[in-house]
Amino acid sequence: IWGHPLVTGNGPARRATHSVSIADYVPNCPKPGGGESDAVGTDWIFGYGSLIWRPDFEYVERVPPQIHGYVRRFWQGSPDHRGTPDAPGRVVTLVPQNDGICYGIAYRIAPERHHEVVHLLDIRESGGYTRIETTVHIGRSIKSIVYVADPLNPHYLGPATTENMAGHIRTARGPSGPNIAYLLELQKNLRRLGIEDQHVNALVEAARSQRQSD
Repeated sequence: IWGHPLVTGNGPARRATHSVSIADYVPNCPKPGGGESDAVGTDWIFGYGSLIWRPDFEYVERVPPQIHGYVRRFWQGSPDHRGTPDAPGRVVTLVPQNDGICYGIAYRIAPERHHEVVHLLDIRESGGYTRIETTVHIGRSIKSIVYVADPLNPHYLGPATTENMAGHIRTARGPSGPNIAYLLELQKNLRRLGIEDQHVNALVEAARSQRQSD
């Protein structure tokens, strides 16, 4: 698994420093860069953020899986969707945790659409995410593509207090809209799946509390 980034404290969010890459820890992980030449062979895509409600590609099957050993965290900066290069928003990535489970949505894509879909997702997730192949569980174990933020990527923010992250999310905005809309949409769609994510719920509650105090 990846080592944990060493960013803590109550100050403004800042980029984490890290001495290793995700590719050093995840088995069969392709190097960053994407493209047809290194596209992995599985026909499944695992989404745990906006892919849950906005996949923007055709699929032949949609199921609610889980991935073990990881948790969802708002630790990745978004310079292109929910923020700008000068004022990035915060969006989710997967963070290793030994007893962690992350729920989301897995999409099965037609083999003939594989390279097209992967190419589109490589562009969509180009703001710091690396495409890997790992195991997810849908009643059985399958291999799936998943995009995760390498802690070495230049937009990685790492952890902060719940209050600081909520305040950051409340004020950030990018081409895809307000960062707070992303947070609220994620909670809404997780709850439609019967999922209560404590990290997401805590951020929503903190953001609402801050708004009431304004």
